[in-house]
Amino acid sequence: MKTNINTPTSKPSRRQDSNAISPTQTKAASIKLGIDAHKNKYVVVRIIDGGSPQPPQSFTPEKFLTWAQKQLDLAEKVFSCYEAGPLGYRLHRLLEKLGVTNYVVRPRDWDEYGKKVKTDQRDAQQLALHLDRYVGGNHHAFCVIRVPTEAEEQARSLSRQREAFQQERQRLAAQGRSHALYYGYPLPHSQWWSQALWKQILPTLPPILVELLEPLRRLLTAVEQELKARNKELESAQAPELPIGLGHLTFQVLEREVGDWSRFKNRRQVASYTGLCPREDSSGQHSFQGAINKHGNRRLRPVLVECLWRLCRFQPDYRVTKKWLPALLSDKTSRSRRKQIIVAMARAFAVDWWRVRTGQCQAEALGLKLKPGLRACLSA
Repeated sequence: MKTNINTPTSKPSRRQDSNAISPTQTKAASIKLGIDAHKNKYVVVRIIDGGSPQPPQSFTPEKFLTWAQKQLDLAEKVFSCYEAGPLGYRLHRLLEKLGVTNYVVRPRDWDEYGKKVKTDQRDAQQLALHLDRYVGGNHHAFCVIRVPTEAEEQARSLSRQREAFQQERQRLAAQGRSHALYYGYPLPHSQWWSQALWKQILPTLPPILVELLEPLRRLLTAVEQELKARNKELESAQAPELPIGLGHLTFQVLEREVGDWSRFKNRRQVASYTGLCPREDSSGQHSFQGAINKHGNRRLRPVLVECLWRLCRFQPDYRVTKKWLPALLSDKTSRSRRKQIIVAMARAFAVDWWRVRTGQCQAEALGLKLKPGLRACLSA
């Protein structure tokens, strides 16, 4: 039987179809790439114009950038997105440098229908589908994260390392107290490992407990030294003239976590970023507000609450403390109600400080007493 040479002997593979646009086709208007990024592997799903998602493709990080560069020759615009996580923003900056419009989005559970199946391929597909909606004008398709500048990112990392040192110190100190309690020798102070206290309690401890606590003491001493050095570095990064009660470290954490106060367009965005807004469940005639939703930057919440307790003492003329302090100090106020009040005060202060930092008002107009020299810093 004679074979027609024009008839293909085999069908092209599905993977080959997904890797290229037919030469007879015109240049696409847009290409959307959903990227499920990992340390050594990127799983990518591509959507060309308004078509269906193509089969997932797997790349090494190096090969993916080469492939992404080729997409720019196939379409007028190339969009991509991936979830924020431990990989940081390096991939985002590389894609932007190539000319790809990339979005870093907030991580979420992409299993909308509760199928209980989670794979890299499914996540990449959902990222591509939501990116298609976002590019099409539906800005509620996912939550885009603001990418800090490299200088902001590095400054924030130093502040977060200080927080990590604090947590490590607490963990090691608690481990030592746990050992002591197990053997029936509860340690008298949380900072039992300090040189002065250790000399006092050392003669009363059994040999086994000394053997357990000595390595922890050495680790705690090293962590404490690094923590003091980081604190000193952060405190020296800014002039000391600050509102009474705000504190140098608090000011630095707020500045480094927020990065750019002008990125907020209204007070609701500021309050939402703190995660101090109440949860809400309202439908029909039913309306309920519960505890805070903890949406936003989790590192700001403890800093703001601690700051407000200090402002209650040092800033009696501040408009927020004048409003809430009587109820906060009342004997009739329950403990849970005090927590609600201090959270509301912290949320209000975050909005007020945003107004001050963006030049919408002066701190004195809010009742905040500033030390001499801060006005020039705030207006810079």
